[in-house]
Amino acid sequence: MTEANVSQTPDRREPAQGSTYEVVAIRYGTRETSKVDSYHRYPEYGEPDVKVDMDYFFWVVRGQGRTIVIDTGFDPEVGVRRGRTVTIDPADALARVGVDPAQVDQVVVTHFHYDHIGNVDLFPRSEIVVADRELEFWTGPYATRLLVASPTESNEIRRVQDAARDGRVRVVGEQAGIAPGIDAIRVGGHTPGQLVLTVATEAGQAVIASDALHYYEEYELDRPFAILTDLEEMYRAYDTLRELAEPSGHALVAGHDPAVMTRFPGLSDETAEVAVRIA
Repeated sequence: MTEANVSQTPDRREPAQGSTYEVVAIRYGTRETSKVDSYHRYPEYGEPDVKVDMDYFFWVVRGQGRTIVIDTGFDPEVGVRRGRTVTIDPADALARVGVDPAQVDQVVVTHFHYDHIGNVDLFPRSEIVVADRELEFWTGPYATRLLVASPTESNEIRRVQDAARDGRVRVVGEQAGIAPGIDAIRVGGHTPGQLVLTVATEAGQAVIASDALHYYEEYELDRPFAILTDLEEMYRAYDTLRELAEPSGHALVAGHDPAVMTRFPGLSDETAEVAVRIA
């Protein structure tokens, strides 16, 4: 069932009393890259190229009797084939933080790139939430064109289609409530249906940017990431993130920045290299 579209202005509704959650970021991979490879038309900034690290994350939201996983990481075999370092298998990472995939209520897929959709099959009972434009694009006529298809795995997209045929996929529009206190906002830019999540926590609203914001530097310096489908939408996404995150107490969580592991406290001593508590 597709959610009806709503106003483009993010709705800052207060969550129902008591509808707050714990949010955990899980780091499962890394690689070394460079600014030239990370930023759109980087030489135009007139700065030297430097090496940078890129980390790979997904997120767990728990509370109100629910467990929600935001993105599912890359399949370890796919990651190795693509030159990524697997620091922990996502399935093992979930176990380390006490999550049984068979008991996860919902999986939100923010977009269909391989490092965000690679383990959907770990969640056989979960409702899968995707954006309308994302599903339409990656099952449409341009999905196989090289310059957009390179960050995807066709078999992983087919798994979402299979889940849709089984009635397990919920398609959302411009903005939708996923659960009390949790909203999905479609911003596009990086991909046609890129989603951002806002989650009510005891410390305030957490903003899970996923790949609407790979690095904090994009947001701080207005520097679009190298992989995109619409530059104007990417700039608008940064503006939306500013509106959502700048009020006091709103934690902004980038999708690939190693700084996430130092900006937020560790979940426990046993998971110090794997997970941090966003709120």
